[in-house]
Amino acid sequence: MSDKTRMIYFENEDVLHILLSEEEEAGSVEISPNITVELNEAGEMIGVEILDASEFLKNAVLESVQGKLLLEKMAA
Repeated sequence: MSDKTRMIYFENEDVLHILLSEEEEAGSVEISPNITVELNEAGEMIGVEILDASEFLKNAVLESVQGKLLLEKMAA
């Protein structure tokens, strides 16, 4: 995997594409609804595509913040 990770957001489609390598895609695996991992010939991850990206990111941030607040509350 290279250190040239790029993120491309397609606003009209609300799709976030995270490109980890410039290698050609040989296959893909849907790991959860709206999230697909792209693979090279060796089966290594070369990219991730997230559909409905704005909703996914909003939910991920909210979950992270709520989890942190809960942990802080439990520690107090």
